[in-house]
Amino acid sequence: MIPTQKADAPFVGAHMSIAGGVANAVYAAAKYRCRAVQLFSKSSNQWKAKPLTEEDVRLWREALGKHPMLPVVHDSYLINLGSPDPALNERSRRAFLEEVARCDLLEIPYLVLHPGSHMGQGEETGLRRIAESLDWVCARSEGSATMLLLETTAGQGTNLGYRFEHLARILELIRSPERFGVCVDTCHVLAAGYDFRTPEGYEEVFGRFDAILGIDSIRCFHVNDSKKDLGSRVDRHAHIGKGTIGTKPFGMLMRDPRFQETPKILETPKADDMDRKNLALLRRLAHPRAVRP
Repeated sequence: MIPTQKADAPFVGAHMSIAGGVANAVYAAAKYRCRAVQLFSKSSNQWKAKPLTEEDVRLWREALGKHPMLPVVHDSYLINLGSPDPALNERSRRAFLEEVARCDLLEIPYLVLHPGSHMGQGEETGLRRIAESLDWVCARSEGSATMLLLETTAGQGTNLGYRFEHLARILELIRSPERFGVCVDTCHVLAAGYDFRTPEGYEEVFGRFDAILGIDSIRCFHVNDSKKDLGSRVDRHAHIGKGTIGTKPFGMLMRDPRFQETPKILETPKADDMDRKNLALLRRLAHPRAVRP
């Protein structure tokens, strides 16, 4: 595991661009005093990946040496491990296997993935196909040190993963569950119908998660407010406190002792220096006497 800086500071970070090289994501995160950074290891909207060179890896390690933080990779949006189309499923599997290989080369501890979409074939069929795809990838990446994090989704379209039970079913079906964890996205969870906006709701939702998946399976949070309301099944991120979640639930999350050493990563719009503002708010909310609008 790559060491992190300022262990007494809130474990927050943001998704950063890799324009000009993967190392640039680290330098961008360092400007905001992040303890974690999320990035794409390649273009998220292209199948082809330019190979990582020895120089890319050297510069990456040099950046982390100067600015220690926890790196997380998010997989490409094109990948659908639940696709019923044989050609797209095969292409998705190979693309995800390449993501794993790139993470290993960069010594990335976590790779976040959206489970996949069933494309009209039904949820159980889709979940089984996702599990088969993940087994295919794991069989070809034995020895990988990167943990694969199934992300909770909003359930838009035929996307799977919007119920905790979906993730539990995938983990039940796969042959190597020890290689997997969970990434909880706050926007997605609310849009999927889990209301954690009150203290009672917060305890109920995480109690339910614990009963179904185990609270220790959470290895990362995506901290995003939601433009759409509870149960909308629409994935639209908003700035912290500016959406339908509001500020107080993020304060509960930031102060929850169970998650003090779990990275909490922003995926909010970048305009108007909003990373700085959102991170500053999260840091304030981490303190018991934080003012919560």
